[in-house]
Amino acid sequence: MLDAKETLQAIQIMGKTYPTTGSSLVADTPFHFLMAVILSAQTTDKAVNQISPALFARFKQPEDLANAKPSEVEPYIQTIGLYHNKAKYLVACAQGLVTQFDGQVPKTHKELMSLAGVGRKTADVVLAECFGIPALAVDTHVGRIAKRLAMVKEDATVNQIEQTLMKKLPKEMWITAHHRMIIWGRNQCLARAPKCQTCPLLFMCQEGQKRKHSIMRRM
Repeated sequence: MLDAKETLQAIQIMGKTYPTTGSSLVADTPFHFLMAVILSAQTTDKAVNQISPALFARFKQPEDLANAKPSEVEPYIQTIGLYHNKAKYLVACAQGLVTQFDGQVPKTHKELMSLAGVGRKTADVVLAECFGIPALAVDTHVGRIAKRLAMVKEDATVNQIEQTLMKKLPKEMWITAHHRMIIWGRNQCLARAPKCQTCPLLFMCQEGQKRKHSIMRRM
């Protein structure tokens, strides 16, 4: 496995390729960003960004959404997956914001995760993107990259990946590392067709070296 120094080196190399990174979800308030993150589960940020302007215009404040029925939300989000359940989560989440937090998006893991539709990953993303609070959200890209580069054990759970990366990386790098690993997973180390032959991290990636050698033997 990569040690802390090597893990940081990998993140730094990713930064040379993608120096400017950040969330691709578009929102104008913490409340709308929270809605967008909930909607992004099992779909793409691009798909969420396509429907969010009309959704945000209709439900400007938590109170607007809290007083709505899921059936009123569904027409705005029906082009993305699991929209029936997501509509219920959005309404219930807004109701929680109004009744528990005076309509304000809270700034702690515990409080965020008390809201409907909010798991640890969603809470991590909201804390990092809305409030600049160090967090390292683990999505499918982060998990894949961490395992392929042996930053974590191959059988590590999502929580174990998060804890291991936070131990190996400086706290001030957590948000940046999350962004870089996501864009690396989307553009370089893809799930089905990773670009191992042109990867600047190949020298520290045993799986990538195996893939490259396999390709070369077939040529």
